[in-house]
Amino acid sequence: MTVPERMPPAEAHALNPVPASVRPGAEWRNWGRSERSRPEFAARPESVDEVVAAVNFARENGLTVKAWGAGHSFSSIAATEGLHVAVGALSGIVAVDGTRVTLGAGTNLYELPALLEPLGLALTNMGDIDRQTIAGAISTGTHGTGARFGGIATQVRAVTLVTAAGEVLRITATENPELLAAAALSLGALGILVEVTLECVPTFLLHAVERPEPAETVLAEWLQRTAETDHFEFYLWPHTTTALTKSNTRLPGDAPRHPLTRFSRWFDDEFMANGVYRAICAAGNRAPAIIPPVNRLAVKLSGNREFTDVSSSVFVTDRTVRFREMEYALPLEAVTDAVRAIQQLIADRGWRISFPIEVRSAAADSLLLSTASGRATGYVAVHRYWREDPAEYFREVEAILMDHGGRPHWGKLHNRHADSLAGAYPGFNEFVAVRDRLDPGRVFANDYLRQVLGQ
Repeated sequence: MTVPERMPPAEAHALNPVPASVRPGAEWRNWGRSERSRPEFAARPESVDEVVAAVNFARENGLTVKAWGAGHSFSSIAATEGLHVAVGALSGIVAVDGTRVTLGAGTNLYELPALLEPLGLALTNMGDIDRQTIAGAISTGTHGTGARFGGIATQVRAVTLVTAAGEVLRITATENPELLAAAALSLGALGILVEVTLECVPTFLLHAVERPEPAETVLAEWLQRTAETDHFEFYLWPHTTTALTKSNTRLPGDAPRHPLTRFSRWFDDEFMANGVYRAICAAGNRAPAIIPPVNRLAVKLSGNREFTDVSSSVFVTDRTVRFREMEYALPLEAVTDAVRAIQQLIADRGWRISFPIEVRSAAADSLLLSTASGRATGYVAVHRYWREDPAEYFREVEAILMDHGGRPHWGKLHNRHADSLAGAYPGFNEFVAVRDRLDPGRVFANDYLRQVLGQ
């Protein structure tokens, strides 16, 4: 199939009637300030019918369409020069069927505790950031940690999307079931998600133990600890010999709670992790020589606490310090060697890196473009303060992670292209075939999708 590099731009005087929800576009920037675009038009539909009208308008006028939610992807996956569709007004609970909850696609993750707790329900697993919309989270492969638990997209049991033809398509285990493994994690390439049905679990607590430990011990015990602990992760600080570990154990919802005090949560998670850390990052950007001693001080002052609380309060932390991130999914057993290689790289290059290396895990799944598709997975993420240039660091770390069989997180920075990604995913060609079926004219294309999926 031959598809134009870019859909032809619309001419204002020749436009078909403009739907009420569509307005002239304005500059869009993502949270990490790594991407920006200036769409010709923007829409904020308040109903599925308005989404259909916006998509039809774009197609008929030769515009490409991209949905965006919270702008929390670091890659350009949501950027467009055509029509930007903000799905935030499509939010809240649409239906409940036992433990299955259907949500508007623009529902933010941080809204879910208040929505689900009255039902006695919770998400099976969550990441440590909850700013994303549910549509954005599943479409980019957002995940938490836990060797027996998949990413949020593995909890999807049905979706409703608006296709390039303006069709409202329901995809479930019984309606168009052959599309579900693609639509649950779709990169926004198949249509505009308007509803998402999640399989939730009864409310549960987490017993959290957060400790600084010798980095070499943690690396040596990685496979054992990620297997034995419900949710295990660690942060390895460059220029130190210390890792901060987080071990979360699942408990019944009626177990005794021992939450952090209000002061303790404010001091650790707001004052230290955001306020003080923001000042440290800004100072390190101006004077990189201070970063090693500051990192050594940081690991002495944080990450030594134990508490029990509802799952969402433990999984999620408030992060307001802007950064840019690259994350790769590796075979679980490759993580230790890859992290050691990154440590050696930082030492050899003499770089001053203020953000820790983050390591997590996930169960294998069968979603076509999941980073954990077909294999038990460990995640290695690196970050830079948003005012620092991450290019050299990320490029050389990426080479290490690729050498260890890595797959890039779709919502985070990377340099991979379709020709190399096709061999990394057993379901890649099947996904492309679904895309050809649902969007043959590439209404939902942008430069990022051309890069990672090809035409």
